[in-house]
Amino acid sequence: MAKHEPDLSLLFHALADPTRRSILTRLARGPAPVTELANPTGLRLPTVMRHLSVLEAAGLIATSKDGRVRSCAIVPEALAPVRTWLDEQREIWEGRLDRMDEYVMKLMEERAK
Repeated sequence: MAKHEPDLSLLFHALADPTRRSILTRLARGPAPVTELANPTGLRLPTVMRHLSVLEAAGLIATSKDGRVRSCAIVPEALAPVRTWLDEQREIWEGRLDRMDEYVMKLMEERAK
């Protein structure tokens, strides 16, 4: 079995949900209070807080509290393991497809003889 970083599973789990991805999209524009993140989702605040907990556990966001206002900010460098894994997978599959292309071309040349 392939050896994977434990954080990679947490990251993919966090990114698997469309609500969490939309929260990250919003946070890419800058930090925001939880209430602002909750408004467009149509979800109750406790549900949004659970989504934020998943994002925070994966290291994708950081939260801070100023008085009664909890704010969130994206941690873009947390996506580095995902990017690395995807780059590795792309390299593997491009290599496989290149070898398959070479094989098919060789077969076509042999049939043409």
